[in-house]
Amino acid sequence: MHILEIPSFFTPYGGEFCQDQAKALKAVGHEVRILSNVQLGFSIGGKDYFVLPFCRYIHEQDGITIYQSFQRGVPKAVRWNMKRWVTIVCEMFDDYVARYGKPDILHAHCAKWAGYAAMKISEKYGIPYVITEHLSKLVFEKEFGPAPSDTWQISLLKACYHEAKMVVPVSEELVENIACYFGKDYRWQAISNTIDTDFFHYQPRSDRAGRTFRFCCLANFWPLKGYDVLIPAFQLLRQSGVQAELHIAGRGTDSAECRALLSEGMTTHGLLNKEAVRALLYQCDALVLASRSEVQPLVLLEAMSTGIPVIATDCMPQSLRIPGGCTIVPVDEIEALAEAMKSVFHQTSFDGKAVSEKVRLLASPEVIGSRLSTLFTDILASA
Repeated sequence: MHILEIPSFFTPYGGEFCQDQAKALKAVGHEVRILSNVQLGFSIGGKDYFVLPFCRYIHEQDGITIYQSFQRGVPKAVRWNMKRWVTIVCEMFDDYVARYGKPDILHAHCAKWAGYAAMKISEKYGIPYVITEHLSKLVFEKEFGPAPSDTWQISLLKACYHEAKMVVPVSEELVENIACYFGKDYRWQAISNTIDTDFFHYQPRSDRAGRTFRFCCLANFWPLKGYDVLIPAFQLLRQSGVQAELHIAGRGTDSAECRALLSEGMTTHGLLNKEAVRALLYQCDALVLASRSEVQPLVLLEAMSTGIPVIATDCMPQSLRIPGGCTIVPVDEIEALAEAMKSVFHQTSFDGKAVSEKVRLLASPEVIGSRLSTLFTDILASA
């Protein structure tokens, strides 16, 4: 099967989910490439705006061929930027067909705007398309305002949901989460994102005798991630007599604002690459995430895959609540979070290897690649 992945955003602004699924699909025997047009914003990456290539080009990344373009966004020209983005993607697709032939199926990541571009390409070429949706209500609220909204984008996104052969939310909860904008009258089937279970493999932790228990939190420093709940909860834990450390990492965790909140027993590591994230997980005994909203926090799966328990809030999707691996507490409950951390500290029967295997069966590249492959095959068979 010839599959073309079209991400709404990509390097340097993310896109790991698209890359991981492309690799998973290629590993099960499909011909897979990525077509990426990235809109660069001067205010969020001024250097990239000027130094990244101004031409379309083809390159390889982790064994996947990527047809790449960078678009310079015009400040505050939302509608113009969107139309230009879609036009560029459609032009690139025409060139892609001349180079590689027509793909059998288009796999867009996020309706806004890869899903919309895929709908336009489908109308011209008759190629079916699927949308994997990663974006939550909170993301849409920033641009569209509170739901219900009559902003011009809504009708366009509704159309591409309805015309898609399948919408693939990364969790079942996401359908309900964004229904206030787009309804639910479209075809959907939830499939998790994948994590690199071979990389984040199980590893026993060192004996706790004679050393301090280590918690970690891997999340960017912004209000959604609940550091204003986690930090006082950890302080309560220490005040109760528990000897523990808290290691935090993520974009902004080494900022002056974040450092000002830290107290004894807390260490910040700033933004870490994949190898450093794994190294930190292997040094720690549990991961805690105090988020107020999540679509699919893969860091929880990565932590459990390495063999440690996780503590999270009840915004965590049911599909990620691995039996035996998770402790769930209410959102914004400092005392409840502190008690959960104390409970994990005193836990003596955690089977990290069994939890790691459950994660592999849920979200390994082999499992997700196979599920997506079956879905795409069924779609083509019914066309």
